[in-house]
Amino acid sequence: MHQDEAVIKIRPIEAFILTLLILGGISYAIIFAEAPPHVPVVLSIIALIIYGMIKKVSFKEIEAGVISGAKSGIGAVFLFFFIGMLISSWMASGTIPTFIYYALQIVDANYFYAICFIVSSIIGISIGSSLTTAATIGVAFMGVSSALGLSDAITAGAIISGAFFGDKMSPLSDTTNLASMTVGVDLFEHIKNMSYTTIPVFIMTLIAFIFLSPTNQTETDFSKIEALQAGLIQLDLVQWYALIPFLILTILAIKKIPAIITLSAGVLSAVIISFFVQSEMNLKQLMAILFNGYVSNTGTAEIDSLLTRGGMESMFFSISLVMLTLAMGGLFVKLGILNSLLEGIKKYLVKTWALITTTAGTAIGINFMLGEQYLSILLTGNTYKESYKKAGLHPKNLARVLEDSGTVINPLVPWSICGVFMTTVLGVETLEYLPFALFCLLSPIVTIIYGITGWTIKKLDD
Repeated sequence: MHQDEAVIKIRPIEAFILTLLILGGISYAIIFAEAPPHVPVVLSIIALIIYGMIKKVSFKEIEAGVISGAKSGIGAVFLFFFIGMLISSWMASGTIPTFIYYALQIVDANYFYAICFIVSSIIGISIGSSLTTAATIGVAFMGVSSALGLSDAITAGAIISGAFFGDKMSPLSDTTNLASMTVGVDLFEHIKNMSYTTIPVFIMTLIAFIFLSPTNQTETDFSKIEALQAGLIQLDLVQWYALIPFLILTILAIKKIPAIITLSAGVLSAVIISFFVQSEMNLKQLMAILFNGYVSNTGTAEIDSLLTRGGMESMFFSISLVMLTLAMGGLFVKLGILNSLLEGIKKYLVKTWALITTTAGTAIGINFMLGEQYLSILLTGNTYKESYKKAGLHPKNLARVLEDSGTVINPLVPWSICGVFMTTVLGVETLEYLPFALFCLLSPIVTIIYGITGWTIKKLDD
């Protein structure tokens, strides 16, 4: 989807009112009416189709907008399927159960949320993917949290905060590479410049999770952990070689192998190992696990709840919502709504603080409108590139704002790709973990403060 695909021009005020009505309606339906997000999104698509027909846009063009929007999500759809299979195969091979077992051994209940944040950050930087981090170590930490009787919402917030810190600062991350390429800045110069805002936010987030973490866990909690560990051992799912799929995935990610190939290797290696971990495993069972997910039938509620996860089928809710949201985004572009909003904003930007604040607001707004972090980077970057040059600002300022306000906001939007994914994988609703995804919440605030004060804002001649 590109801005120049718009078939009509409308006034910025009209675009603003329409956007406010659409997003307000979706938010109201999800928050107050507790509707499944699919329903308000479909109703919004219908409303946009009616609006387009009133504006005398041919149905062929409207249909093209829907298709072009949905088409942009094909890559995400494949990724979701592979992640679903990854989780179920890693359960069957013992990879995630082994992670959980060792995490229960080495992770102290005290300062648990802070530890979740730090470990997720390290894994995120290592593999450059927030989604994969959440689907692997994140799932393990959610299990540990349940065993400790801690807050699922805060644990999910800590995992997501760490995953997106790692994703944002990793040279392996697709969003980091995309932001630097969009504005024409060297990748490592971009990462270095991001550290001025990201490191302070990391420290603030870590301090917050230290204060939120429990510091006086009872012996009852540890007896539950010991019982859970014993249960995992009895299932024979805890094996040192069960960690091989994770090592393979990490190595391929570091070597910048495409995500689909990397995930495929993670799935295939886990499938092979599952035959060694579970001697009774057969091909029919394996196919069912990959599609329906791994199902634990031990009779122990805690263990069964922990291990029954994954599968392609578990991703259908996410995939359908992503496709609907991106289809809606395609109509926003095709009907000229997004283009009009951006053009209406640009002409008022004459001061540095206004330019950076508006850039951040645009990246956030596109995440809410289109539910897609890549488009928030691409559309915002291309829209303001010339404005930064005219203001005498180095393009790396723009790249930093794109990441501070585009990349990290996506998991906070209930109908976005990352928001839906995190809810599906971690089992916590977006609005429940949102107040605790502190890194994601603080990043745009800090980048706006830097823009207002002029701290670390680089000029073209610097």
